[in-house]
Amino acid sequence: MRVENQPFGRLSEIIYDQAFTVHPYKHPTIGSMEDLEEATVDDVRGFYETYYVPENATLALVGDFDLEMALGLVTQYLGRVPKARQPVPRDISQEPPQTAERRVDLREPFPLPVVVVAHHITYDGHPDSYPLHIASKILSDGQSSRIYQRLVYDERLALAAFGGGNIVEHPNLFFAVAMVQPGRSPAEAERALIAELDRLRNEPVSEEELQQAKNQFARDYIIGRESNEQKALQLAHAAVVHDDVTTADGEFDIFMGISREDVQRVARTYFTPENRLILTILPSGAPGGPSGQPEP
Repeated sequence: MRVENQPFGRLSEIIYDQAFTVHPYKHPTIGSMEDLEEATVDDVRGFYETYYVPENATLALVGDFDLEMALGLVTQYLGRVPKARQPVPRDISQEPPQTAERRVDLREPFPLPVVVVAHHITYDGHPDSYPLHIASKILSDGQSSRIYQRLVYDERLALAAFGGGNIVEHPNLFFAVAMVQPGRSPAEAERALIAELDRLRNEPVSEEELQQAKNQFARDYIIGRESNEQKALQLAHAAVVHDDVTTADGEFDIFMGISREDVQRVARTYFTPENRLILTILPSGAPGGPSGQPEP
């Protein structure tokens, strides 16, 4: 229902399959239909016994509670969970650096052509991750963002355009996506996406645009901590990914201190041609070559 039944539901799976070669990010967390069809009861039980163990869990308690009573309940209900029978595997393959631009042309049962321009970026907590978050706001956060404004409003190349930096535990991706307007070509959309990425590399953003991105970030930061559940998620993320629970709130000042020069620096570092994947997906059975133009 969430993937194969949606018009562009497999897009994320396709992007990550093409962008990664050995890192587990190549595969969706939920797996594939092939995984489900081939899995045995022993496979499922073995996976559960390996990873669903106290040594691989983090518990965050948030709220107005009596600490002694809360810890007693934790011990009562979770203390009986058996320890792991074996060490939790941590042998994660590291993705080798990309050294040359890659182009991939595919056909999928999509209703419209799709163009993706993706770049490998760093991990959550790296000094570059903070200005990358701000760059992501400027390029692709909502209808006021640069990519949406240019491709949807100004040049009418796309019915929808979006993207962003997926900044998580290991180095991941920044990708920009255009769902191409009927009558326009994927090649036009590709040029426009790359032009906006190059613009961020070559021209400092204005102070007004930078402040708008910081305002958007502050909004998200506050809204993402309104409920107890959200607070717990933020604390758990800080503990697991950063190994420092104080970063749950301590990063706010870092984001507010990002400069125009910081944004341009990370754009120049990561949005380079040799670090780029250009993915063109045409609807199955549609005429034309990879660019969407008629084949000679």
